[in-house]
Amino acid sequence: MAIYLSPSMLSIDFTKVGEQLAIVEQAGVPYIHLDVMDGVFVPNISFGIPVIKGIRKASNMVFDAHLMIVDPERYVEQFRDAGADIINFHVEATKDPAGCIAKIKESGAKVGITIKPKTPVETIKPYLKDVDMALVMTVEPGFGGQKFMADQVPKIAQLAAWKKEMGLSYDIEVDGGITLDNVREVLDAGANVIVAGSAVFGKEDIAGAAKGFMEIFKEYEAK
Repeated sequence: MAIYLSPSMLSIDFTKVGEQLAIVEQAGVPYIHLDVMDGVFVPNISFGIPVIKGIRKASNMVFDAHLMIVDPERYVEQFRDAGADIINFHVEATKDPAGCIAKIKESGAKVGITIKPKTPVETIKPYLKDVDMALVMTVEPGFGGQKFMADQVPKIAQLAAWKKEMGLSYDIEVDGGITLDNVREVLDAGANVIVAGSAVFGKEDIAGAAKGFMEIFKEYEAK
């Protein structure tokens, strides 16, 4: 199983965006995680469509857009047009998850569905056959640099079990407090897309930090 690193732009130095994106891309990082926050669904505001459109010109990485916004279906086409390759929405943020999935598929983007820590993983089971990715939050969404919530790991294991039982192929992404010290815990549970913010962009040696994760991934891919 291929394992992918998706560094979170929430921790990037916005005075050096192009430079730091180039560093991780040249290090072989395949994805970049774009945390879009509206100040309503989560108690913080980050960046939106114009920023994504701007940085799209500077990077060939897969744009993994994590929409922490209410009624995400309203903006699917705009995020796709801005360059998002994967559009991940929160099941808690929409009244019509199936409709949101359909809209993302229609746009040509891959579909991700996300749950917050207090949301039971069973909430998204009915939609798993229709998505490309399921994202488990291991912190409360809204701010970077939070401590990893180990009690969310069983959700990853459950998603991995369902994937096998139902013969599906969705990716299992994990976001929140992931470091080189705890990444094996989520990999052991079945995750294969790892979001890391401060553990990559918060380090002096960004490329070295990214490569540290990818060396661990190689061990797991070889198993």
